[in-house]
Amino acid sequence: MTPDSQAAHTEADEPSGLKRIVAASMAGAVVEWYEFFLYGTAAALVFSKVFFPAGGNQLDAILAAFITYAVGFAARPIGGIVFGHFGDRYGRKKLLQTSLLIIGVATFGMGCIPTFDSIGYAAPVILVVLRFLQGFAIGGEWGGAALLVAEHSPDDKRGFWASWPQAGVPLGNMLATLVLLALTSTLSEEAFLSWGWRVAFWLSAVVVLVGYYIRTTVTEAPIFLETQKEVEASQAVAYGAFEVVRRYPRGVLTAMGLRFAENVMYYLVVTFSIVYLSVVVETNTTTILRLMLFAHLVHFAAIPLVGRLSDTVGRRPVYAIGVLLAGTWGFFAFPMMDTGDNVTILFAITAGLLIHSFMYAGQPAIMAEMFPTRMRYSGVSLGYQVTSIVAGSLAPIIATKLLKEYDSSVPVAFYLLGSAVITMIAVIALRETKGTSLHDVDRADADAFIAKVRA
Repeated sequence: MTPDSQAAHTEADEPSGLKRIVAASMAGAVVEWYEFFLYGTAAALVFSKVFFPAGGNQLDAILAAFITYAVGFAARPIGGIVFGHFGDRYGRKKLLQTSLLIIGVATFGMGCIPTFDSIGYAAPVILVVLRFLQGFAIGGEWGGAALLVAEHSPDDKRGFWASWPQAGVPLGNMLATLVLLALTSTLSEEAFLSWGWRVAFWLSAVVVLVGYYIRTTVTEAPIFLETQKEVEASQAVAYGAFEVVRRYPRGVLTAMGLRFAENVMYYLVVTFSIVYLSVVVETNTTTILRLMLFAHLVHFAAIPLVGRLSDTVGRRPVYAIGVLLAGTWGFFAFPMMDTGDNVTILFAITAGLLIHSFMYAGQPAIMAEMFPTRMRYSGVSLGYQVTSIVAGSLAPIIATKLLKEYDSSVPVAFYLLGSAVITMIAVIALRETKGTSLHDVDRADADAFIAKVRA
């Protein structure tokens, strides 16, 4: 074992060391999802009014803004492939620091874009370019952050520890919501649309610097350092997106299927619900943000608890519960929102995020246990990010279009139900991996590789 490997091994063995690794992974998740949620909220509330021409229907401009929102999702698989390739070769830490800087620059730049009235169609064009960069960086972020923790975690507690970077998502959303809430509560609507929303994007620079500093304090996992030496010593050992698709097609397809309903549901709850409440229920922006803030807090608390549950009863049954409940959410949640009662609306949104946690919390452990170390970054990034193109990116667009065409939430509920059917098929195909040793996964991969060479 090399000195670096020994140092990493010692760090991971100490509770304080593992907590520091969790903090570093969460810091990036908070930063990147602060900015990602900020964009989603701004697309629903602001961008349709300042970066696009006014249309005859309020939903038309929102649809245009959501299309730019989808660009970021299209860029995520590209980021996953690029960051996964180099992350498997050079390490998780370096790529995580790079992704943080890219998304920070892109988000700060969004706050500087002139309005449509000032520069015309150049405004949405610049927005699309920056959105692409933002999505590209997000595509590389998740896999690295999840693996940094998963590869350091003990086998019997991987579900719990690896769920913490997932908890960074609602924490980042909470931070974005707090900033937007402070701005909308203290500024007039005219001032907020004129310049106030830009402050939220500029503040990302501060959050990026904090997150970047925290990430300089951790080391790579011993299992990665050992595998890195083996890959360098043997030119025959391959890695990267093409290799993982060739060797582990079932794992990649299963990961994609697991993501489908989870991804659709999340963006229906946290993005489309904002549109539904503001346009249909006519709830004011400040109230919506306050409701979202509380729901994100509950989501943050639930994710590690569900992660621990997956270590106890297994990955598959916990995920299956989430999928079954997700299929029902749209049928009761939107009627609850229609009441206009804030407490009832809060229960609907919070229930959605609680259900989501049953699918979301175990994903890092599940996907890490699917692939060997030499191609794990590529495998989890590909499986996680490709689905976002047809799931999360399109969910607000499809839901808004359905709402516009049918003037009813029922088609949206059936859309989510159909997504749940797809994901349930993936859950049925999923192998139970609770307590699996990542070293055993690597040994099985090595044995299969040797058998293939000898054949």
